[in-house]
Amino acid sequence: MPETAKAGWPALLYAEWADTYRTLHLWTQIVGKVRLARTPWLNHSWQTPLYLTPRGLTTGPIPHDARDFDLEFDFIDEVLRLRTDEIDAVLPLAPMPVSVFHHQVMAMLAEADVPVKIDGAPNELPEAIPFARDRTPRVYDGAQAERFWRVLALADRVFKRFRTGFLGKASPVHFFWGSFDLAVTRFSGRPAPRHPGGVPHLPDAVAREAYSHEVSSAGFWPGGPGCEEAVFYSYAWPEPPGFREAPVAPKGARFDTGLGEFVLPYEAVRQAPDPEATLMAFLISTYTAAADAAKWDRAALECDLGAPGRPRPV
Repeated sequence: MPETAKAGWPALLYAEWADTYRTLHLWTQIVGKVRLARTPWLNHSWQTPLYLTPRGLTTGPIPHDARDFDLEFDFIDEVLRLRTDEIDAVLPLAPMPVSVFHHQVMAMLAEADVPVKIDGAPNELPEAIPFARDRTPRVYDGAQAERFWRVLALADRVFKRFRTGFLGKASPVHFFWGSFDLAVTRFSGRPAPRHPGGVPHLPDAVAREAYSHEVSSAGFWPGGPGCEEAVFYSYAWPEPPGFREAPVAPKGARFDTGLGEFVLPYEAVRQAPDPEATLMAFLISTYTAAADAAKWDRAALECDLGAPGRPRPV
């Protein structure tokens, strides 16, 4: 058993794995764009994300003519796996330029008779070198990637339980490869003002469709420029008056004016006596702050958190 499997909530220091992070971010964009190219549009771009598995991140089934296929980052065996009803092919995950990874993924799809043409440039990044032309040497450390996935898997459990406490429209818990975060979103049911757009290398039409309705959204982000630490976050769109001044739990949570959202350092959760309860307190209190400030119909939208094998009382 890998050591990280026995270590609870593992350390995830941005500075230690930043190079592998940047590589994996671009690789997940290539794989995510394969799903995007073959899957009908679903509200709020829900047809695009990846999902947690017991070994990594998957696209889930992707339709291709009369058959399906999927792609999975397996961080235990350190491979990208392609499966159809007839084929189980793998691409080893190792240091390589993005252009090489892109070429090998496209070749693997073609050899499996499920060729896909994708949009060839990254999204939501300040630099958008087309994948096929990005020949920069890249670092990839499999142990660091596995540790990141284990953090996602632990957060995924808590997010999924949090999701059970809402009767209204709510997203699945999913991993967005553009912003490189795990997210879950609740909706009031009311339309939102037109989003201004302006997300780097993301069509305004996509951002406006994603934020067409009022949301309270929470997630986990491993950090990046302006916030070089892993954090849990929570924001409201549109931000209602008084939201950022609302008291939230636990100690250490704060509103970050640069990001425009509440954040709780991952390290504060990891070091807490009960990490799951600490994270749940953050999710509930920041959602409450958003719902109260925006005057959501909470009585109609909420229910008790779910439990295995116990139907919700009606």
